[in-house]
Amino acid sequence: MRSWSLFRPGGRAIVGAMNQRSIDIVAVSDHPGVRWWQAVASYGFVAGVAGLRPSRSLGHDLLLPAALAATPGAAELTLYVEPQWRRRGIGSRLLAAVLAQTSEPRLVAEVAADSPGEAFCLRHHFRHTLAVRHDLLTYCDVHRAWLGELVDAEHPGYRLTHWTGDLPAELRVEELLRSPSRPGDAVLTAADTDGDLAAYAVAVVGAPAQPRARQYGPAVLPGHRGRWLERWVNAALIQRLQEVHPHLEEIETVTAEDDSRLLALREDLGFGLLRRTRRYELVCDNRTGPDDAR
Repeated sequence: MRSWSLFRPGGRAIVGAMNQRSIDIVAVSDHPGVRWWQAVASYGFVAGVAGLRPSRSLGHDLLLPAALAATPGAAELTLYVEPQWRRRGIGSRLLAAVLAQTSEPRLVAEVAADSPGEAFCLRHHFRHTLAVRHDLLTYCDVHRAWLGELVDAEHPGYRLTHWTGDLPAELRVEELLRSPSRPGDAVLTAADTDGDLAAYAVAVVGAPAQPRARQYGPAVLPGHRGRWLERWVNAALIQRLQEVHPHLEEIETVTAEDDSRLLALREDLGFGLLRRTRRYELVCDNRTGPDDAR
């Protein structure tokens, strides 16, 4: 968010005279599907914002481990205070406004590890529920011949299949594989045996100008594990994805920090650490909001 402030000669911002009493918390209603609040200081400076949206299970949530999928019955909280306005109680007042006007039983926030956002969650009695690692694969670092060898490796009794298109709201992988491919923002790679789904992975691209795709999976169904199918379908997805979307330069994944097997697979395929985030949850049993203004 870009905002303006008052400045002394030389460009130094005048913020010391402002305090939380000169801040108005204002509800903003021009964002369909999302409730927003602004902390507005004198002269119209927006010192902070909070947003709340229902935690919705999108179709590709079904491709995520249960720990990473959307939290049912919760609302996703976004809260940000401009750096020069922090430690003045503005974040607490924004959170109090959210709690006073929401009927959801729980709030969920995902924040960068060891960040001011995480410190805020801990001060306001949010409970840590999940540590998440974000990894990135850049195509310029991929050894194409080695990737081709992984894809071409034989897996007796199994075959690779691909599908492209737009993911429907209710995702069923078997149904997608039976439907014809068409232009779209998703690429699905699967392994099957005698027509029965065994393993799969999906990547979703953003707008055409965006060079990054988000990968979900791989997932291997019970009865087919221990045969390196997850490595096979993931390598095939990496290869197929750039064939369908040649503008792509990188792929991002999210993995629970305690999923050592999947993290090892990511590293083996060339993914590297991008950032770490942590998920926090607050039970809304006190509608009066935080009891302090820290």
